[in-house]
Amino acid sequence: MLVKTRGIVLNYIKYRESSIIAKVYTEQLGVQSYIVNSVRKKGGGSRIALFQPFSLLDMVVYTSHKGGLTRISEYKVAHPFISIPFDIMKSSILMFLSEMVTRTVKEEEENAPLFTFLYEAIIVFDEQEQHFENFHLVFLLQLARYLGFGPTTGAEIVEQVAFSANAQALTGAPPVLALQAYELYFDQLLSQSPELHIPNGRVRRELLAILIRYYQLHVDRLGEIKSLAILSEVLG
Repeated sequence: MLVKTRGIVLNYIKYRESSIIAKVYTEQLGVQSYIVNSVRKKGGGSRIALFQPFSLLDMVVYTSHKGGLTRISEYKVAHPFISIPFDIMKSSILMFLSEMVTRTVKEEEENAPLFTFLYEAIIVFDEQEQHFENFHLVFLLQLARYLGFGPTTGAEIVEQVAFSANAQALTGAPPVLALQAYELYFDQLLSQSPELHIPNGRVRRELLAILIRYYQLHVDRLGEIKSLAILSEVLG
C-alpha cells in the first residue's frame, strides 16, 4: 500500500555501498525507517543532502501490515532551506535537536499536533536571521509539552532537577543555589519574554544541562546525547 505523507528526517545510517536506512518522522505514520537506494553515489548523482537532520520532505511511501523496514517510492524537498546548511551554529543546533527528537519520539502512529509543531518550528528557525542562540532551549521546553511532561514554571524544572541524583554535577553549585540562579531564566524562556538575556555561553550550557537532566527524569533510557559536545563547542 502506498501512502502520501510529509516527513521530517531524523537521521540515517549507511546501508550497503550507496544506500541508507533513514529514520523519518512522518505526518501520517509516525516514526518510520526506510531503505533509500543509491543516494550516496559519487559525483552529481548524490541525493544524500536531502536526508540531513530535520530535512523536510514530501514523500510517497510503502507500508506493510508486518511493520519493519519499507521503502520510499517518491521523495522531494518540501521546504528548501535558505540558511541552515550554510550556518555552522544552526546546523549544529538542528543536529542536536534531531537527536533529542529521535530519542524521545518513538510512536509509529499519527500525531498531528506534534508533527505540526516540529515542522513549523524548523521553518521558523531556518528563516531567523539573528537572535536564535536560545532556539534549542525554547524548542525543548515546548517539545516537553507535546511529550506530556511540559513544565509551567521555571521552579518546576529546577526543583525536580535539584532533588534528583547528581544535581550538583550539572553546575558545580549546590542544588539550592542552582534553583535560585536558573529559575528566572527558565520562566523567561517559557514565556518567550522579550526581557530574556542570557549573559554568556557558560550560562546557556548550564541551562541546557539542567534541561537535559529534566528530560532524563521523564524519558526512560534517554542515554548519552552524542551531539551535545559539538553543540557546546559551537555555542561556546
